[in-house]
Amino acid sequence: MAQVGPVTGAGNVATTNATQATNSTSKDFNMFLRLMTTQMKNQDPLDPMKSSEYTQQLAQYSQVEQSVQQTSVLNQILTRMNGQDMAGAANYIGKQATFDGAISSLDSSGGSASWSYSVGRPAAAITATIMDANGRVVKEMALNPSSASGRVVWDGQGSGGVRAAGGPYSLTVVATDANGATVPVQVSSTGMVSSVEMSGGQVVLGLSGGAKLPVSSLIAVSSG
Repeated sequence: MAQVGPVTGAGNVATTNATQATNSTSKDFNMFLRLMTTQMKNQDPLDPMKSSEYTQQLAQYSQVEQSVQQTSVLNQILTRMNGQDMAGAANYIGKQATFDGAISSLDSSGGSASWSYSVGRPAAAITATIMDANGRVVKEMALNPSSASGRVVWDGQGSGGVRAAGGPYSLTVVATDANGATVPVQVSSTGMVSSVEMSGGQVVLGLSGGAKLPVSSLIAVSSG
């Protein structure tokens, strides 16, 4: 089921911290006023503190208080912006998304994990390796080197013919030319968006199968 997660990222944490800091500063400011009043009452009448010194102390503390309050306001704005980003990203749910990266997702209920690749120049040999989240190799295959680009669609069947568990999988593509030199390869992944959440202060898209990728790596969206 498609889901939109709560905004629980850095914005909320920062806002909470700023609110606590504001409350603490307010208490400290009242304490400061009481201490300063007591100091005025008990100062040496033969060597009283100048009024300019009191004014300077008040001004310095006021600047600190204003700075904390401004930080609180800015973090509240950040939280609202994060919420707007979440609402916008929710439109991706149920759509096919392409990401700049090698992580795709295999749904345990069926389907395939899919990637696209492109080589920087003509290659004589191209090898693809699929690994699970623990870095274990689950599938290796040779790709057609005659094309400068192509797709890798994995049905989840491992080398032993047993279907792999659902979850995130990564693809590594190694290409070499006729002289054995490495050819640069760019890889992108594709998956169906099933959820949206806030994590670490950024919007994250969850794919069917369990992979979670930042919306910042999104490069294309289609209707599916």
